[in-house]
Amino acid sequence: MRRHLDRIDQLILAELRHNARIPVAALGDRVNLSRNAVRQRIERLERDEYIQGYTIVEHTAEARANVTANLFVYRTDRMRGGEVIAALKSVPEVVICDVMSGEFDLFVRLEAPSVDRVRAVWQQISMMTGVRDITTTVTLSTVIDRT
Repeated sequence: MRRHLDRIDQLILAELRHNARIPVAALGDRVNLSRNAVRQRIERLERDEYIQGYTIVEHTAEARANVTANLFVYRTDRMRGGEVIAALKSVPEVVICDVMSGEFDLFVRLEAPSVDRVRAVWQQISMMTGVRDITTTVTLSTVIDRT
């Protein structure tokens, strides 16, 4: 059962959001607790699932230099079009592929280093057996990213 966060827990989480690599001793100094007390609180926050994992999120210019394109793929046979999905799995630029209801069959998100590479991947996908048509959009900017 999740317990309520007190002021010190909230301060610890705020400091970790700001700098997840802060040494425990330095974190203790910022929240006026001993290193051991901070370590115990972090362990409890993990157990209570306020901290659910550790990851690397790159926000460098290089990480954002990719061109993102969204392809809405229409298959010739939407009920037996599994060969298209199997072929898409082999394309490294495909980062998302969702089967959709409605007008189009598949939503495919590409991330590529350039528009030229997006065009090459688009051509590769358009030539796949089972692909009838593709509508493509290119992301101009990302204003919300909750990944």
